Amino acid sequence: MQTRSLQATKRTVFIVDDEPEIGNLLLDALLQFEMEGKVFSTASQMLIALGLETPDACIVDLGLPDMEGMALINEIRRRSSVPIIVLSARGHSTDRVMGLELGADDYVVKPFDPREVVARIRSILRRSTDQAPVKASVDCARFEGWTYQPASHCLTSPEGEETFLSTGEATLLEALLRAPKRVLSRDYLLEHGGRDESLDRSIDVRISRIRKKLNRKNEPAHIRTIYGSGYMLACDVKWS
Repeated sequence: MQTRSLQATKRTVFIVDDEPEIGNLLLDALLQFEMEGKVFSTASQMLIALGLETPDACIVDLGLPDMEGMALINEIRRRSSVPIIVLSARGHSTDRVMGLELGADDYVVKPFDPREVVARIRSILRRSTDQAPVKASVDCARFEGWTYQPASHCLTSPEGEETFLSTGEATLLEALLRAPKRVLSRDYLLEHGGRDESLDRSIDVRISRIRKKLNRKNEPAHIRTIYGSGYMLACDVKWS
């Protein structure tokens, strides 16, 4: 996959929405913060573009004409860890939970203020940048046969199968990996990863998603719930 030049100064955001007015509103808001946007009206158009270029973030509308938005999120997450913001007229909490379970980083309900969407993108990108260690290119964690690389959010199984974590998931997993066999409270994890005011259950949902990725038949869970206290990674970790 071809990536943008490291000399590029502006952040690029891919937007997929079949309503042109929404795409134009978001483009204008991005320009105000010196960010560039590329608008697509179908999921297939965005996927083709993703094969040629890696943006800094994606804004995905759930109501697309050619593919269910949740399926598109799943496909994007299969390819990379690029931050994903969901746009939807579905404001029910179950829809928000489903979006996070599929790997989205945030969920915005229509109608919305375009500046709020851009602010959320900037917040996610800032957390992602702050989270990256200075020696991210060589820094990785190994535990129970697994390998995790914070720089790319790439988790590799003992069999060599790779999967990518969202920014929120990556932040939580790294916090646990940096403090193995220690109980980390939900409040600590919320502060560590940036509080998600839109969904109080974000920590639980993302921990559940990480567990599913680490789940292997006939093996104990690596992340344990310590009821009334928080979560703990129950194995040794080696950083190199």
